[in-house]
This record gives sequence, C-alpha cells and structure tokens, in this order.
Amino acid sequence: MSKIDHSLFKADEHALQHAYGDCPQCQAKLQIRSGKSGPFLGCSGYPDCHFSKPLHEYQYQEVKVIEGSRCPHCQSSMAVKKGRYGLFIGCTNFPECHHVDKLEQPQESSITCPACEKGHLQKRTNRFGKTFYACDQYPQCRYLLNQPPVQHACPVCKWPLMINKGGIMQCPQRGCQHKLSSD
Repeated sequence: MSKIDHSLFKADEHALQHAYGDCPQCQAKLQIRSGKSGPFLGCSGYPDCHFSKPLHEYQYQEVKVIEGSRCPHCQSSMAVKKGRYGLFIGCTNFPECHHVDKLEQPQESSITCPACEKGHLQKRTNRFGKTFYACDQYPQCRYLLNQPPVQHACPVCKWPLMINKGGIMQCPQRGCQHKLSSD
C-alpha cells in the first residue's frame, strides 16, 4: 500500500492552471507550452485560439544603479542591467520608460567609407561581442568589414582600402583578394 497521497499532486496542478489567468481572447485557461525558442504561455484552446505571450515578459536583471545619472526622458535614475543580449544601461522606470544607452559608443575612424564616400568606418561590436567595422551612414550605406581597415589602396584593383589579416594586408574585394606583407 502506498503512503503517498496522490490528491496533493492534483491540487498543485489545479493551482498552477489558475496562476496564469485566462486568455484575453477566448477566456480559456493559459498554460505553459514549449516551443523552439523555449517555454511560453499559450491558450489551452489551441488550435482554435492562437494567443501566446512570453513566460517572462520583462526578463532583465538590474546590476547597479548609476549614482547621479538621470534618464533624458523621465528623469529617473539609470542603471547597468543585464539582458539577453548582454550588459546595457537602462532607465530604472522600466516598463513605463524604455530609454536605453549602450555601454560602448562606436569608435569613429578617419577612414572614409569606400562604398558611399560620404561616411566613415566605425569600430562596432555585435550582440555576441564580435568586432566589425561599418559605415556610419547606415542604413543608407550597408558597407562593413570583419577585419580592421587600413588606409592603403590595393595596387591591383585600386580599391581605396585594404584589411589587416594577422599582419598581412588583403584587398577586401571578392574579385581581387590581393595580399601584401605589412612590413
């Protein structure tokens, strides 16, 4: 004979179903579902009702409030926060205020963009921390490089810059790819 009271498990299951509330579209119960991006809240009336929302709508962690800083939109304090794309500076009055600053500002170089000839190449980082060099006229100009640019014209195709690949200068043009020693 089992000493476990199985009705306790059913009571917890019943309590969890009511914890997430009702679907705003069809008033059926919301439940935890699993998808390719992870768990989410979905309507139990699926496939008749397609309502869903993230399990953690505002998932971030406040690391440190920056003393003496003010949000330019609502004058609340700013804080260093950790989100799904890394560290950032955001308003402490979230979700009412959505102001966000980047930790690092892009570094502008004196190298003119060879594609549009209007902008300059900036050193930037993507959300995974990888460095790249892009034109500051984005989205009008989408020119970018994955290696550091060097202000040196290619002797073969005359492209106005080359890239530094581990001590060797190389033309970034796909049709050329001419290499020079950077001695």
